[in-house]
Amino acid sequence: MKRIAVLGSTGSIGQNTLDVIRSFPDKFCAVGLTTNANTDILYQQIKEFNPAFVCVRDKAAAAKLEPKIKSKGIKFFVGDSGLEEMVQDKRIDKVVLAISGSGVLTVLLRAIDSGKDIALANKEAFVIAGPIIMKKARQKKVKVIPIDSEQSAIWQCLKNEHKEKIRRIYLTASGGPFRQSSKKDLRNISVARALRHPRWKMGPKISVDSANLMNKGLELLEAMYLFDVRPQMIKVLIHPQAIIHSMVEFQDGVVLAQLSVTDMRIPIQYALTYPERLASSLKAIDFCALSRLDFHEPDFGKFPCLELAYRVADEGGTAPAALNAADEVCVDEFLKKRLGFVSIPGVIEKVLDKHRNIIEPRLDDILAADSWARDEAHKIIHKLN
Repeated sequence: MKRIAVLGSTGSIGQNTLDVIRSFPDKFCAVGLTTNANTDILYQQIKEFNPAFVCVRDKAAAAKLEPKIKSKGIKFFVGDSGLEEMVQDKRIDKVVLAISGSGVLTVLLRAIDSGKDIALANKEAFVIAGPIIMKKARQKKVKVIPIDSEQSAIWQCLKNEHKEKIRRIYLTASGGPFRQSSKKDLRNISVARALRHPRWKMGPKISVDSANLMNKGLELLEAMYLFDVRPQMIKVLIHPQAIIHSMVEFQDGVVLAQLSVTDMRIPIQYALTYPERLASSLKAIDFCALSRLDFHEPDFGKFPCLELAYRVADEGGTAPAALNAADEVCVDEFLKKRLGFVSIPGVIEKVLDKHRNIIEPRLDDILAADSWARDEAHKIIHKLN
């Protein structure tokens, strides 16, 4: 019985993770559940899974929930400091990190420090501090298993293969909701339209990032660090059907691809069951129903965020932290209707142009770059308004 802590249990990935746990009651138990502020959903999860630990990051929301569960014997944590304390408990075997944003970097590092294997669905923390995270994971002999369908696909294709035999990694992207839109059409994109992804049901931040291909740029950076490869070895391909989740080409010309239907429970289940593969009742691919599989180059002119990600991948150092921080600010301002969709890459580029890169950063340098980039992005956006 693996004891799982699901960080971000009320979000899309978290709820899918609990669905997998629900399907294998003899294999897993949800020992820890957390939310930022969605205590209504969390309370229903608590009643079903009876966890040993609960954490609510928002203090006002925590104050409302705590009296309701006081009699249940659950250890209650509050805030990010509480989250850091919770993940270190020895009764947790594996941590599912399903909270978006770079703010959970210290939580991830605490979990690794305490020897927990990580099922990773947060790309931002990895983007800003991938080398530090992977170095610590190696020191602690901790497995970092990706949940994102693309990274999971690459990870599965590379199993038992030597890194030096890789010729190229193909990182596939559906193209998002505006794949067929013209550059002119993007000028008046509403929040509602940006959130309607054609293939995946996701949270607002990742949905906006997918709409302008920044999400693929973040995945490029994540893959660099996860698999220790140069950015020139990673090629983004638009694949609208989202059946092939990524591919790896080896030096002998052989290409291995991982295929499945678009259901996040598939990579989540493998991240939880690894190294086993357990039977699943989830839908399989009907190959006879597939009329075609299309691939084409991304349009960097229409989606400049992807080009910015390649830029910082080449620069390295604290540049990825500056990119990610500026993007988080821009997406938040777009969701609040204070920044236009097409203005996002322009703000990020201005932040990067002003950023002073530290090539071999310590954690303090990364956090400082993150903080500076947020302030700078806010200043630029304020001038635009």
